[in-house]
Amino acid sequence: MDRAKQLHAVAQAQQDGESQRAALTSAGVARSTRRHWNAPPATPAPAALAAFVETPEGVVWLRQILVAAHWSISEQGGAGVRVVCDFLALSGRSAFIGASYGTQQAFHVELEEPMVSGATDLREALAQGMPHRLLSLAEDETWKDGMRLVSIDAVSGFILLEQTSDERSAAAWTQALEGGLKGLNVTVVQGTSDEAKGLLAPVERDLGAHHSTDLFHLQHEVSQAMSLSLKRAEQQAESDEAKAKACWQGECAAEQADHRRRHGPGRPPAFAARIDEALSADVQTSLTQARAQAPRAEAKTLIGAFSEIDHPDDPQQGQAQTPEQLQRRLGTLFARLEAIAEEADLSERLCAHLAKAKRLTHSLVATLAFFFMMVNTRVQALDLAPAIEQAMLNDRIPALSLERAAARSTRAEQRHRLRARSAQRLAPLQQRSHPIQSLDQETRRDLEQVAGECADLFQRSRSCVEGRNGFLALDPHGHHQLRPRKQQVLTALHNFAIKRPDGTTAAERFFAQPHPSLFEQVLERMPWPARPAQRRPRPARQPYLTLVAA
Repeated sequence: MDRAKQLHAVAQAQQDGESQRAALTSAGVARSTRRHWNAPPATPAPAALAAFVETPEGVVWLRQILVAAHWSISEQGGAGVRVVCDFLALSGRSAFIGASYGTQQAFHVELEEPMVSGATDLREALAQGMPHRLLSLAEDETWKDGMRLVSIDAVSGFILLEQTSDERSAAAWTQALEGGLKGLNVTVVQGTSDEAKGLLAPVERDLGAHHSTDLFHLQHEVSQAMSLSLKRAEQQAESDEAKAKACWQGECAAEQADHRRRHGPGRPPAFAARIDEALSADVQTSLTQARAQAPRAEAKTLIGAFSEIDHPDDPQQGQAQTPEQLQRRLGTLFARLEAIAEEADLSERLCAHLAKAKRLTHSLVATLAFFFMMVNTRVQALDLAPAIEQAMLNDRIPALSLERAAARSTRAEQRHRLRARSAQRLAPLQQRSHPIQSLDQETRRDLEQVAGECADLFQRSRSCVEGRNGFLALDPHGHHQLRPRKQQVLTALHNFAIKRPDGTTAAERFFAQPHPSLFEQVLERMPWPARPAQRRPRPARQPYLTLVAA
């Protein structure tokens, strides 16, 4: 940058009428130095571009390109510094920026510090003006280069806690959560996790919040109990059916071969009886195979049904589902699963998995009751007119819950059905005669915000944490290990840089306010890029078999 400013000052002085010698003297630049600066780059480059990068604006542009390359390739993409060096060489930027590994490695090290400190500064600034929030945590531990405790806001996806720990006890989790929630204007009302005691105690005992069981763990226990055993029975039936079919085809082929041979004296083989017996065995094994396929297919359907019925909305009637109705539906599913397990004669160990999953249904019912209790409390605190209050409880909040369920669905048919049901709930509220339409725009906006917060209170999964753990598990493949500073950089990128399709970062959704670009803040703190050094000729390597004088 100093060089660009001096060149700009010399050029400006010459334009004002000064001689080159006077301009160089006033700028404090020797003529030999200027000739060295004006020497053409070792790597060919367009003349207009070469002239531009010699200006202060061009140096700023080069720094932005270099920071963006390290930001996107090394930090977000998980590639190494050598990939950045290749990018500079292939794009022609190595004519103006030093592209050696040592130069770029030093620049990369200097990049991580402002990324972490910039994210910390942004978090502290945003925490001062954030509105109060009811928080639903998703928690888990992950093991990559040691154990890490991870806690994420299930609604916004903001990482509150991601740190290494020597243990996963309740005391360790409590201490970690205190640091993760420090300075935030939030009240933790719910925590979604598995049934580990180290995760239960901090949520229920220390924070006084409701614990919501991860639905995946219930489905996983059922799958452990039934899927493999039923699959083995199906595979055995397929193997028996294949053997029986091969035997029948072999008897038919033997009969045809016998007809082509010239017969001598004696009784011919009883091919008809042998073929009938083989065909009967083939038909019997085919029926056995069909019977073996049916339990596995039904068990798979029942496991998927847990996801459909565990929702505040009744899947059949389209109305609110009470905890008692959910309890009955879950009981019906497990009754059928137990019948399949009895027919398949599962072992005692596998039946224990099914019993453990059945015990978790009480937590699912408790979560639904907690959701309705929190929604009623929140809406009643608004002190609305009876008609508007009923519209919020019976139509607006359920419609938003259905929209969120549709967004998470992986099947198009189910998405369309849920969105149609949501539109059906909203239709009465959109009529001009409805009392909610008589409210002013600001009041309707506040009601919309409350309805969204109420719909977000129903949490049954910690998939955001599982996805984050999967991402961290892949990152060390290119770095051999996940350094503590690299971990902090990845957390900063997740919270303040990575955007959803709607253009918002996790921090914007969590703090409910926009924030300055982390990239722009880091860019201002970074040093100027190093210029490429002149290539020094290397001595030619002598062949190993060169004759040596005696």
